[in-house]
This record gives sequence, C-alpha cells and structure tokens, in this order.
Amino acid sequence: MPEEIFVIAILSIIFIGFPATLFHYITIWRKQRSLQPDDERMLEDLWRSARAMERRIESLESIISGETERQPRSENYRDDVYRKN
Repeated sequence: MPEEIFVIAILSIIFIGFPATLFHYITIWRKQRSLQPDDERMLEDLWRSARAMERRIESLESIISGETERQPRSENYRDDVYRKN
C-alpha cells in the first residue's frame, strides 16, 4: 500500500505538477515581453533625465575648459589659494 501511494505521488508530480509550473512561468514570461504603461512612463522619465544630465555635463565641461584657457596659474599658487580664503 505505501509503495502505491509513493508511485502515484511521483507520477502526479511528473505529469501534473511539473507541466503546471512550466506553463505558469511561460505565461508570466509572455506577459512581460512588452512593457507595461507604468514601465514605459518610467523609462521615458529616465531618458529625459539622462538627456538633461548630459546637457548639464556638456555645459560644465565647456565652462571648465573656458576657465582653464583664460586663467593661467601664477607661479606662487599656494599664496593665491590662501589669499582667497
């Protein structure tokens, strides 16, 4: 009797449990192929933020490169630093 229950349990796991689990995850995978509306909005916001940051970095780089060309460092750089403070 216990062997029959064991065999039935193993067969039900193989023929019912495994395919059910497999099909469950396949349907979840198919649903997630496309972006949800919330995901699309979040991705668009991230894209806008990245473009804004890129523009800011470019403007900072142009400011920094312009300052280095205009202001040559003096021979006594330490004195200049202490005078500013």
